[in-house]
This record gives sequence, structure tokens and C-alpha cells, in this order.
Amino acid sequence: MSRALPKYNKRRVAFIGGAAAVALSGTVIAGFALAGETTSSSESAGTNARTLAGPGTISCPDVKSKLPAVPATAKAEVDRNLALLNTQIQEANKRLVDTVGQGGPNFVQNAILGPLKDKRVATVNRIATAIGRTAAKPQGLDALATCTLNANGNAAAATPSAAPTKQAGGNTGNTGNTGNTGNAGNAGNTNAAGTISCPDVKSKLPAVPATAKAEVDRNLALLNTQIQEANKRLASSVGQGGPNFVQNAILGPLKDKRVSTIDRIAISIGRTAAKPQGLNSLAACTLTK
Repeated sequence: MSRALPKYNKRRVAFIGGAAAVALSGTVIAGFALAGETTSSSESAGTNARTLAGPGTISCPDVKSKLPAVPATAKAEVDRNLALLNTQIQEANKRLVDTVGQGGPNFVQNAILGPLKDKRVATVNRIATAIGRTAAKPQGLDALATCTLNANGNAAAATPSAAPTKQAGGNTGNTGNTGNTGNAGNAGNTNAAGTISCPDVKSKLPAVPATAKAEVDRNLALLNTQIQEANKRLASSVGQGGPNFVQNAILGPLKDKRVSTIDRIAISIGRTAAKPQGLNSLAACTLTK
């Protein structure tokens, strides 16, 4: 019995060891299975999340197909601006993806679609101006500037509601607010919204030819109106959006409008005198608290 007992113990130990190994192996295998399930599950959840929060895509009217015959002298400039229109849509779609979940229900309209329209107005106007130098200038192209959101689960963001009012024909360029001597629209900001200040354009202009004076004065007045509207929007949107709301929804679109307006001023002067350069540097405005 003294010899049988060790054999029995050995077999028992072997059995217990084997069972432990099997149990351990089972645990490891189960661990791998669970890990695999977790990964698969998280991938699935990620896919579903992306689907549910899909930002959609931005669609814009085709400009090229609406153009008249383009003179050979304007072709290079027209092609360059048509390419720019495509680039602007690509950039807007990228921003749409990068900002999923940001802002309130009007974020897409205010921070993406609105500024995109301003840029498109500016670009479309440059196309019309290029053609108009040697042929009949096409009219009504501004109607092609507005883009829409084809929403994939982001329908609320596509609803255009509180979009800033666009100045008729005043969105042609993307930079400047050069003629802003007064921030008249800033009175009564008692809610600590701050005020928007823009560089003065009028004082930076060269002598304005008599033939351009009426158009220049009209656009200088428009620059002031744009600031007033931006300050009004600043006051009415206190507390909306995230930390970049003012930049994305107010200052950015304002800069685009000012670029457009400043470009018109420069073009107007340039018809009968040297066209002023560098005015677009006056387009960016700042928020003063």
C-alpha cells in the first residue's frame, strides 16, 4: 500500500494538473473569444455610431453648365475659378465631417453652408466679370451660389433658419472689410456680447475716379451695414454654440462678405485708374469684449 499510494497520488496529481491546464486553457480561449467579441462589438458600435451621426454631404448647383460661350481671353481665369468652386465644396464637406456633433441645430447652416455661399458668390462673380471683359456679362449666376445638405441623420442641422442675411450681390470676394469707420450696430450690447471691430477701408483707398465714386460709396456703405448686421447677430446669439461659434458663424462669414465688397471697390477703381492692391488684408475683423 505504501507503493500504491504514491502511484495513486501521482495519477491524481496528474489528473488535477491536467484539469487545471484544461481549465486554464479554457479560460484563455474564452478570454480570446471575449476579446474578439468585444472588438467586433465595438467595431459594430463604431460603424453604427458613424452611420447614425452621418454628417451627410453638401451639394451645390453646377455653374459650368450655366455659362455662355467663354471667350478665349477669359478661359484660363474661368477654368481657375470653376476649379476653385469644386475645392470649396470639398473643403466644406471635410469641415462637415470634422465638426459632427458641434454647435446647435443651426450650426451647419451658420458655420458651413452660409460661408460656403459667400465664397461661391465671390467666385461666381469673378467668373462673370472675366467673361464680361470681352463679351456680354452673364447675369443671375448668384442664384447658383446656395448649396444644400443631403443629410444622413443630421437633418436638424440642414434646416436653414438663422442664417445671416446675405447682401444682394455683395458676396463676391472672400476677404475684406476695408471701409468700416463706424461700428454703428454695436450699441446696446448690454449682455456682454462684445463688439465687432473692422479695419477702415475708406482711408486706405487711393484717389477715386469720378466715374467710380458712386459705386465705391455704395460699397463703403455696404461694409458698414455688414458690421451692423454682424453686431446684431452677435447680440442675438449670446450663449449659442461652442467656443468657436463667433468665429465660425459670425466673424468668418463677415470676412467673406467684406472680401467680396472690397473686391468690387478695387475693380470699380481699376476700370479707369490703377487698381488698388492688398485691400483684402483689411477684411478680417475682431471681437472686442
